Amino acid sequence: MTTVLQDLLIRLDDLRDARIEAFMQEHLVDMRAVSPPESVHALDMDQLRKPEIAFWSAWRPEPGGDTLVGTGALKRLDAHHAELKSMRTSTRLRGQGIARQLLNHLLHDARARGFARVSLETGTQPFFEPARQLYFQHGFVECGPFADYRLDPHSFFMTRAL
Repeated sequence: MTTVLQDLLIRLDDLRDARIEAFMQEHLVDMRAVSPPESVHALDMDQLRKPEIAFWSAWRPEPGGDTLVGTGALKRLDAHHAELKSMRTSTRLRGQGIARQLLNHLLHDARARGFARVSLETGTQPFFEPARQLYFQHGFVECGPFADYRLDPHSFFMTRAL
């Protein structure tokens, strides 16, 4: 499924494009720079390719070729519950509404897939404050650990009914 939103092309992705691997490697580097190793829950490429993960990439059409500007994924926890994973916006394009558009797309798709709830884990550090605010603005509320997570002073858990 491909959706075009305000000059943004969002597509369900097969993760074969080398630009996505480089983008996700930057994500892992960022997460490891701001969180202790035991508190980094970002997925690597092999984990993102598992059947319970649906991964989307967001592209901005530009002359000479589209530019990867964001990513997001849904991990199926059970028939009614999904986890939001791998939300990332290009560092140079943050604050332009890309994450908002991508999050809206993922929430719409989660409903279409029959999920009744979406949860997420993000960090407690100041680096993650914009993400937490985005999720609060979209109806997420703080919750306790879910799935295989445990209490962690570096993790902030959120959930939203769909």
